[in-house]
Amino acid sequence: MYRFLLKNMKTISTIKEIQENLRTCRKENKTIGFVPTMGALHQGHLELVKRCAAENNICVVSIFVNPTQFNDKNDLLKYPHTPDADCDLLKRAGCTYVFIPSVEEMYPEPDTRQFNFGPLEKVMEGAFRPGHFNGVAQIVSKLFDAIMPDKAYFGEKDFQQLTIIREMTRRMNYRIEIIPCPIVRETDGLAMSSRNMRLNNKERQEAALISGTLFESRKLKGQTTVEELKEWVIETINESPGLEVEYFDIVDGNTLQSISSWEDSSFRVGCIAVFCGEVRLIDNVQYDRL
Repeated sequence: MYRFLLKNMKTISTIKEIQENLRTCRKENKTIGFVPTMGALHQGHLELVKRCAAENNICVVSIFVNPTQFNDKNDLLKYPHTPDADCDLLKRAGCTYVFIPSVEEMYPEPDTRQFNFGPLEKVMEGAFRPGHFNGVAQIVSKLFDAIMPDKAYFGEKDFQQLTIIREMTRRMNYRIEIIPCPIVRETDGLAMSSRNMRLNNKERQEAALISGTLFESRKLKGQTTVEELKEWVIETINESPGLEVEYFDIVDGNTLQSISSWEDSSFRVGCIAVFCGEVRLIDNVQYDRL
């Protein structure tokens, strides 16, 4: 699907330097694509990078673990860091510039901006991770200001985040096309995530039940009500002793609000968060994609 690229990738750590390099690219009328990441890269990230490299003259990838979007400090401390391995993967995937700033570079002073996304941020991740999406909006807007790409690529695994970033882009009048990319899964269906590397062997096996249950729920859609299906998904996953559902909801894919009947929306998405041991995993399934 993608042409294989192996470029002389440049690693940059300051906003000034990345802007100087991209200014030259723009003078040459080159298109710029951007993939923001927090590192610990896996094949899901690399699919975004490969698509970005194939669709643009310049592919920029950022690696930055953003402290303002972690409401749990322990989660921030445990987040995996693999910069050397990440850079090797990015070079092979066709990245032109990898931007790896320090916290001091991105936050020379505290970012006191408060974003209000209304109902979009009050549900699911927003309800269980207060302040998370404000932190996401802070860092993504800072990165957009630094890079000013033509296109930015985000995975659909973080479905609520993707919706909020689209809204932020609209509100802030960024002339950036947001490109959603399908979830990339392991062979057993588990959605690829940097957090997966924190699972032990037993937890890794149990985690496959999450996607398996979501896939099965798509087959049951026409045979049950929305509420009955939600109960079935939660009960099925919670039967595994190593798994505990934090939430599962079936929502309108545009508004992110719960639906009570299948007729309430033509874009129906089931979104879930599950604790597998101490590791929190998210996933989703679209009921209109068979």
